[in-house]
Amino acid sequence: MKRNDLILGILVMIVWGLNFSVIKLGVNEIDPLLLTAFRFSLVALPAIFFVKRPNVSWLYLIAYGWIFSIGVWGMATWSIEAGLSAGMASVLLQMNVAFGLFLGYFLLKEALPLNKIIGSALALSGLLLSLTVTDGSVTNTGLLLILFAALSWSLASIIIKKAGTKQIFAFSLWAMACAPVPLFVIVYLQSGIDVFMQLPEQLNGRVAFSVLFQAYPVTLLGYWIWNRLLVTYPLTTVAPLTLLVPIFGLLGGVLFYQEEIGLIKLAASLCVISGIFIGFINLEKFKTAK
Repeated sequence: MKRNDLILGILVMIVWGLNFSVIKLGVNEIDPLLLTAFRFSLVALPAIFFVKRPNVSWLYLIAYGWIFSIGVWGMATWSIEAGLSAGMASVLLQMNVAFGLFLGYFLLKEALPLNKIIGSALALSGLLLSLTVTDGSVTNTGLLLILFAALSWSLASIIIKKAGTKQIFAFSLWAMACAPVPLFVIVYLQSGIDVFMQLPEQLNGRVAFSVLFQAYPVTLLGYWIWNRLLVTYPLTTVAPLTLLVPIFGLLGGVLFYQEEIGLIKLAASLCVISGIFIGFINLEKFKTAK
């Protein structure tokens, strides 16, 4: 990978990692699903007017948009509001890789290489180890929500494969445009009109920064750079960069919220990260080299 592209990739991972701390900044002020709805509203408008709709069925766009926005980021944001620390949210969301492996096997009939099985087992052991964290940074509700988010991310990836589009950025943008309305409806059904009536008092600088950061650097710019790297380089070259996300997620939690990284939490995080790394190793490449 060229040096400039590598630097851009690392910068995106930093932004994506710190995003969990920025999400926490927002959910300390307003409803988590409402925060997510504002995020995807700004993602879609006005960018959608400058990007042509990809030639795929609306069914794929709606399904991906709802699962990615509500299932992934709605639940991930809610998990932080439910007491899961920003750092642990960034780590446990990486379980989507392990979930995706098994979904790919059962739904797409993909192979299960030994390294991916070992990596998934190690990541799952990290998940189980995180259940023993007692410093208050892992709550039962938060854990369930982030695991639902990780599973949703795997489902979203399968939808992209089924859609068969090569216009990934346009696909993502138009799909995300389908998200704000159902998110606003869910908030209304869940909390009533009062949550909207309180907005004038809640929309302060912290909320604005959280929404803007999530919409532009994280989503529009981040995914534009990421998709360009995926098109330019092999997946096995680009994908390992995502291992940096939980590292910067943990560092962000320590830096901005003084979250403690105890021995058990550190061991759980290392299991998840190393498990994902093992899953990325191309064993066939090593066999060929021998």
